[in-house]
Amino acid sequence: MRELCNLSILFNIFCLPYLSVSLIAEMNVTYLTFDGHVEIDRYRYLYFVIMFTVYILIICSNSTIVCLIVIRQSLHEPMYIFIAALLLNSILLSTAIYPKLLIDFLSEKQIILYQVCLFQIFLFYGFSTSEFILLAVMSYDRYVSICRPLQYPTVMRKTAINILLVLAWFLPAAHVSVPIIEFVATNTPLCSNTLKGIFCNNAFNHLRCVSSAVVSMYGVIALFNVGILPMLFILVTYIRIIIIASRSCGEVRKKAVQTCLPHLLVLINYSCLMTYDIVIIRLESDFPKTARFIMTLQIITYNPLCNPIIYGLKMKEISKHLKHLFCQKCQLN
Repeated sequence: MRELCNLSILFNIFCLPYLSVSLIAEMNVTYLTFDGHVEIDRYRYLYFVIMFTVYILIICSNSTIVCLIVIRQSLHEPMYIFIAALLLNSILLSTAIYPKLLIDFLSEKQIILYQVCLFQIFLFYGFSTSEFILLAVMSYDRYVSICRPLQYPTVMRKTAINILLVLAWFLPAAHVSVPIIEFVATNTPLCSNTLKGIFCNNAFNHLRCVSSAVVSMYGVIALFNVGILPMLFILVTYIRIIIIASRSCGEVRKKAVQTCLPHLLVLINYSCLMTYDIVIIRLESDFPKTARFIMTLQIITYNPLCNPIIYGLKMKEISKHLKHLFCQKCQLN
């Protein structure tokens, strides 16, 4: 068991929760303990069943729409391609959190390797900030489609779409990787091994004995670049769309409402939840443990679960294809 755990970080995600503390000490491995669970000994099986069900729903609902967009030729348009990318991002984000979380619910000790924790932080914030970038890209797509319809085929070419998608995932990954590399390179000692949370997030910064002013400053810059700046771009873009749509005919206004409203709903929901991560966790605010536990679950549950519902119901073309798909299955049965 010791040799296997040392060979692979990924394997540690699954094997570590089942190892005793004494065995870990013998292995000389730095591990962290999650202290954000509420009465886990009493409700562990209830937590597991609920979150496992949520995870399956997230995978199935998001995958259904992604596959539908890939299969249906009529949905091979920039707007739907970006929606598929957003839903795929939700799947990846959930997969970075849920498997370890489910194992912790059934484990005697909720622990994680230091290196695996850093990797989980990289995945969580990488995919989380990618959502903001993708929403900004989608707002730009809607702006060109509604406000510059004649230029739309020229601007939103296949090459431009591919570049925007690559940047949406590469830029956040590049920003998030810098502090992760700093943590590994400096090997700063930890004053505590107890993490106030149920997975690795910003609370990790409070475990270090010495807080780095450079890392803190970089965090503010990164937050502005991949969080606040995209949000401001989205707001300005949609304000511009609303102004132009209000001066146009009823058809343009209807198109603006049908295609922009889902994006705005997702933006508002996700912005509110991520604000909690910044204000409560980053600033180490005095927040009740139960409320912290519920809010943390909402961060990893609400958007991945609601995104396919919002786009499936509000986007006319996707809704039409979904109804056709399920009607076919009902007829076959």
